[in-house]
Amino acid sequence: MSDLIDTTEMYLRTIYELVEEGITPLRARIAERLHQSGPTVSQTVARMERDGLVTVEGDRHLELTDEGRRLATRVMRKHRLAERLLTDVIGLPWELVHAEACRWEHVMSEDVERRLIELLDQPTESPYGNPIPGLAELGGTGGEEFMEGVESLSDVLDGDTPVRVRIRRISEEVQKDEVLMAALHRVGATPDNDVQATQGPEGVLVGSGGETAEIEAELATHVFVRRL
Repeated sequence: MSDLIDTTEMYLRTIYELVEEGITPLRARIAERLHQSGPTVSQTVARMERDGLVTVEGDRHLELTDEGRRLATRVMRKHRLAERLLTDVIGLPWELVHAEACRWEHVMSEDVERRLIELLDQPTESPYGNPIPGLAELGGTGGEEFMEGVESLSDVLDGDTPVRVRIRRISEEVQKDEVLMAALHRVGATPDNDVQATQGPEGVLVGSGGETAEIEAELATHVFVRRL
C-alpha cells in the first residue's frame, strides 16, 4: 500500500480528522493515529511547516494554513467520495471500504470527483455518516457540520441504564478496526439506525433485536449519536 500513499496528504487528512472531532491536533495525536514514531512525525511536521501547510503554535498544537486546509479538505473529499463509490456501486464489504479509500484518495482526479458526485446523486455524507467536505468547490451542496446535533456515544450513558440512540457518525479512527466494523454492521449499528446502548465489561454494548457488539471505551468516544 505504501506506493499509493502520499505522506503529506496523509498527515493533512489526519489533522483534519482531529479538528472535525474537536480534538486538539498535537504531534502526539498524529503519532498515535498513524502508528509512527515521535521523531518521524516531528520531521514530517517540520517539513510541512517549511512548505507553508501548517504552523506550530505556542502551546505546541498544529494549525492548518489556508493552503493546508484547502489541500486537507480535498483529500478528505476524495476519501469520502471513494467510500461512497466502493459501497454504493462496487459493493465492497462495509468493513473493508475505509482502507481501500485510503489508497484511492491519493490518486483520484478532480474530473473523477465531479463525475462521482453526479453518478452518486449528489452525496453529502460517507457511508459512515461523515460529512463530505468541500463539495461547493465542485458545484455540489454540503450537509451538516461534523459535530452538529451529535454527541459521543460514551457521553450518553449514565451508569447501567440502557439508552436508545440513533447512530449518526462513525469516525475514521473507528473505521480502521475491520473486526469491529464487521460486528457493528452485523448488529445494525450503522448510520441512521436506532440501537440500544448499555455499559459493557470493556466498553459500550450496542445492538438491536437481541444481538450486540461491544465497542471498547476509547473507540466509543469516536462514535457519534443522537439520543432518542
